[in-house]
Amino acid sequence: MDFRNCYEDEAYAAAYAKLEFPGTYYLAFRDLPELFARHVRGRQALDFGCGTGRSTRFLGKLGFHAIGVDIAPEMVRHAQSIDPAGNYHLVRDGDLSQFEAGRFDLILSAFTFDNVPTQEHKTALLTELRRILAVEGRIANVVSAPEIYWHEWVSFSTKDFPENRHARCGDQVRIIVTALQDRRPAVDVLWPDEEYRDVYARARLRVLDVLRPLGHEDEPYEWVSETTTAPWVIYMLGT
Repeated sequence: MDFRNCYEDEAYAAAYAKLEFPGTYYLAFRDLPELFARHVRGRQALDFGCGTGRSTRFLGKLGFHAIGVDIAPEMVRHAQSIDPAGNYHLVRDGDLSQFEAGRFDLILSAFTFDNVPTQEHKTALLTELRRILAVEGRIANVVSAPEIYWHEWVSFSTKDFPENRHARCGDQVRIIVTALQDRRPAVDVLWPDEEYRDVYARARLRVLDVLRPLGHEDEPYEWVSETTTAPWVIYMLGT
């Protein structure tokens, strides 16, 4: 399948660099500290697909010694500019050979697998992540729920793309990030729960916990679909 990662674009990276955790994005990160407290014992962390570094900085604030890696040079440049003291690396797609086996207690991948197009590619990446994961380590994979491409949200719009509702596993879907000044649609790959579980099994990873975070009425946002439909799925994986 012909798929171009829209995040490998300087203008999009520049807009993304200004994004932190507004609106719907807040739900993707809100429950991670408690999840990490329950499942993670060590402090060595990898942010796989770090983008402009917001999730790497998030891990650092939680007390992890975090390294961020990404395949997009535009993103890594912005991460280093925002956080000069941070530890960021540009890597080739799927190449984590610079890291020894069993190095990381936690690997966070936030939205990265939304942009990985095939079962084979997803399995290969997860297999490599398993190699560098400590024996009792954990992988937190934050992905977009299929429903995010069907509804309106505080931070996203899909009303211009009704064809999303007919997408099947592996199809491209489009979504506008209204939290960004750059309103060009992001192009993702639809991947439902059953297919994710199949990929995890192929990579010899176990699903230990699953969260589908919903918005609460007492939170400082005027939620749109977030209180009734989870936009994200968070899988906690182990060996």
